[in-house]
Amino acid sequence: MKILFFDDFKLGVLTDAGVVDVSAAAQDIPHTHPQDLISGLIENFDQYRAKLEEAAAAGPVVPEDSVRIRPPLPRPLNIDCMAVNYMENGTRDAPAPINAFTKSPHSIIGPGDTMIMEDIPATIWEGEAELGLVIGKRAKDVSYDDAMDYVFGYVNFIDGSARGLGPATAFFYQMKNRDTFAPIGPYIVTKDEIDDPQKMPIKLWVNGEIKQDFNTDDMAHDIKKCIAFVSQAHTLEPGDILATGTNHRGLNAFQDGDVVELECEGLGKLMINIQDDLKRTWSRETRLDRQEQGFDPPHAPQLTGKYAPEK
Repeated sequence: MKILFFDDFKLGVLTDAGVVDVSAAAQDIPHTHPQDLISGLIENFDQYRAKLEEAAAAGPVVPEDSVRIRPPLPRPLNIDCMAVNYMENGTRDAPAPINAFTKSPHSIIGPGDTMIMEDIPATIWEGEAELGLVIGKRAKDVSYDDAMDYVFGYVNFIDGSARGLGPATAFFYQMKNRDTFAPIGPYIVTKDEIDDPQKMPIKLWVNGEIKQDFNTDDMAHDIKKCIAFVSQAHTLEPGDILATGTNHRGLNAFQDGDVVELECEGLGKLMINIQDDLKRTWSRETRLDRQEQGFDPPHAPQLTGKYAPEK
């Protein structure tokens, strides 16, 4: 099942024919915010699945492109992201030590929304294509073998990064926790619709040009291990997101006016816009392009605009 929010955060299901408003089927879930509604639905999905299926079959149906699709998890309690979790197509000698970081719920945006590049001296702005896990039930100290029991579904996830910010003791916090830096969507796909999330092609385009193209089978620490690791540190709740990391070789500089599209196979396509009021520009090279040309550092250089290095 593909579950979404649309227009003024009506609860919807996407069918082959289009979007169906299924709000009435879940109207008894206590909520004061759309996140309360989707979290309650996820936590009690066994009680509501048949009702949603009946409502979706009954219609009426509206075309997907006639509604405004909103982020399907508009304010998760927890957003955890795996760090350096890919083998980079076999170019790493060994997996990096397992590690993760958190993002603010205010970083969430949805399809058609805009990632904002602020007036700060970031050396480059990047967005990482990732598979996001949607947690289905409260999880603490989960074992590796039981980990998939805690997955409700999957969602496209872009991990925004403003690199090069100080101080050195807090660079990850400064880089990752900015508003608009966690685009997700267009909908949650329940896990029964995905045959093997550990063999999922992932592609990201910038202005129609493919930049990232990799598969989740390149993960250094698999999905089960990620869930077990994060749940040892803190409790995960229904409706939380665990993003599983990226292959960095295709990372490139996001710039004003860019249209970015992400598709994890089977999860639909997420499109966002990029806005930089300073109109800064960077070289369009990917990290792999620079590596193959022998350049160091791997990030493309800023060419023009405020904070550009003096020549």
